[in-house]
Amino acid sequence: MTESIFSADYAERRARVPRGLPLVVAMQGLTDAGGAIAQLEEYLWEQCGPEELVRFNADLLLDYRARRPIITFDEDHFVDYAPEELTLSLLHDELGAPFLLLSGYEPDFRWEQFIDTVLLLVHEFEVSITVWSHAIPMPVPHTRPISTTVSGSRDDLIEARSVWKPTTKLSASASHVLEYRLQSLGEEVAGFALLIPHYLANTEYPDALFAALDGIMAATGLILPTDDVRRLARQFNAQVDTQIAENDESTEMVRTLEQRYDAYMEDQSPRSPLVSEDGSIPTADQLASELERYLAEHRRRGGDDDAPVK
Repeated sequence: MTESIFSADYAERRARVPRGLPLVVAMQGLTDAGGAIAQLEEYLWEQCGPEELVRFNADLLLDYRARRPIITFDEDHFVDYAPEELTLSLLHDELGAPFLLLSGYEPDFRWEQFIDTVLLLVHEFEVSITVWSHAIPMPVPHTRPISTTVSGSRDDLIEARSVWKPTTKLSASASHVLEYRLQSLGEEVAGFALLIPHYLANTEYPDALFAALDGIMAATGLILPTDDVRRLARQFNAQVDTQIAENDESTEMVRTLEQRYDAYMEDQSPRSPLVSEDGSIPTADQLASELERYLAEHRRRGGDDDAPVK
């Protein structure tokens, strides 16, 4: 008997999922500079109320000896066994809009079977766009916004946001191959490679999470709360600034990185339409207020001053 690629499959939940939703992919693979994807997965599970639809079979896909799960020894017995999980779930953004999330470990084995299964799920749910991120260390300063390399089928995002467009051979991840297969099938897909300061690559860098969320929102139209993320980012960056100021060599390194970054970016100005000049993203209430203002102005221009705003 062929073992199923799913260890859990909630058919009734799958049947209730609306068609045409975006799919966010957050698989922790070869590199995760700044802990961007680990933070993203934790954030989405905490903020967006996930409902598991399927769970992939780790016994088929995971190399346990390479990535051993964690278990706790409590004086004289073992507790809190935490096996690795890879799931597809239904979530909702700040305004209640549903979307799908594929999150967890990157498979070690059976990539083709796994990717074929994801493609079948994309077809089943009539996914509108698949969006994924990964983060790589680069010689860039933390005092400048995180830059991205954008790939996939969304020419508008590539034109507006992709500041580094190399041609190079690299070790593939499952997400790379998934994007390749999706684009070859004519599906909408966007990948965001976040360029993280190399000296912060081994930290949990809040700006990396902010950049990942910004890319997701730009590609999907989802609204995700970022006030706490921005607050943590300000605190973290203030600590980094203090530490760097105490070391002349670090100060000079950052100054050199800033000069190179500014020279490279001189003729480029990619910025999300959701992000204001100070880097903040409007809240749901602010967006609603702006929409009401726009509709009111539109109504007045049409001469129907008494029509209700809907």
